[in-house]
Amino acid sequence: MDFKKLAQQYKSELLDKVIPFWLEKSQDTEYGGFFTCLERDGEVFDTDKFIWLQGREVWMFATLYNKVEKKQEWLDAAIQGAEFMKKYAHDGNLNWYFAVDRKGQPLVEPYNIFSYTFAVIAFGQLAIATGSQEYAEIAKKTFDIVLSKVDNPKGRWSKASPGARSLKSFALPMILCNVALEIEPLLDKDFMERTIHTCINEVMNTFYRPELGLIVEHLNTDNTLADCMDGRLLNPGHAIEAMWFIMDLGKRLNDRKLIEKAAEIALAEVEYGWDKEFGGIFYFMDRLGRPLQQLEWDQKLWWVHIETLITMLKGYRLTGNPKCLEWFERVHEYVWSHFADAEHPEWFGYLNRRGEVLLTLKGGKWKGCFHVPRGLFQCWQLLEELAAED
Repeated sequence: MDFKKLAQQYKSELLDKVIPFWLEKSQDTEYGGFFTCLERDGEVFDTDKFIWLQGREVWMFATLYNKVEKKQEWLDAAIQGAEFMKKYAHDGNLNWYFAVDRKGQPLVEPYNIFSYTFAVIAFGQLAIATGSQEYAEIAKKTFDIVLSKVDNPKGRWSKASPGARSLKSFALPMILCNVALEIEPLLDKDFMERTIHTCINEVMNTFYRPELGLIVEHLNTDNTLADCMDGRLLNPGHAIEAMWFIMDLGKRLNDRKLIEKAAEIALAEVEYGWDKEFGGIFYFMDRLGRPLQQLEWDQKLWWVHIETLITMLKGYRLTGNPKCLEWFERVHEYVWSHFADAEHPEWFGYLNRRGEVLLTLKGGKWKGCFHVPRGLFQCWQLLEELAAED
């Protein structure tokens, strides 16, 4: 495999196509913040602003500024997005709305914990870029709120009846593995260590089930398997993405066994989730093979495959396991032949089971300036490291 050539492919796609697309098409120069509902060619089809996607885009531009090049246009984009968030995206007490309209009027209450987590990494990364104490404080205070909500993420916006069956979700400890590393320079060292070990324990010893060899999305609050639709739910992409977060923590802790276990779990997940008939990775699955409530269960989604590229490449880079490289090659072929758009910049997000484009949009309520550029950046960096070693 020509790592050098591949590195150039990922770098060029990121810097020559994807990032210019978001810089040019998504910035709201009149009211601030970002449009994320973009047609195939970048035309705006809805002006509502979803706060978790605002945070992700701020983070992306601040990260590029911090880690690739000190480009003023990247920093300016991040700052204008953050200033919009600071003014309009929360209730005054850093409870972050899910959505606001174009001018910043609240549309959806702060029920979604991921509005908070992406505000944390946005302001954390921008604080590193600018040295702003104000941005650092917003990141730290929001992180404290996230941690206070771990046991009841939706708070008073939960739909559950009092005393109803209670399940805990994999999504929060999984994302906290990444969030903690993102804002490590802003956190107390002992607090950071405790947070890391709690997250690793939840992901690797609680939600990972050795009896299945897989990670489940929900458990009973006593950590036992639940036999209901949510309790049987598997999300291979989520589990695979979490494994590169765990590998990063393993690297940070110099824990080779943790890294190797993460790579093994990722390989089990991709083997299980791969569609043997049409290729690509299923979105949702049921651990007992029962019918799923998610009608989109068999769709092939951009983020699932891009996160798998990162995980397999990172697994190979850190462990040398040839199976990781084989899976990277297989998923690479699928991604570039199905999600990449030959006519316009940025990638399609939603394919049907056969791999045909379902929606031509480049961004919407759930897809923004995040998984594609972050994945291209991560793969470019890893491929350059592998090329250098070659």
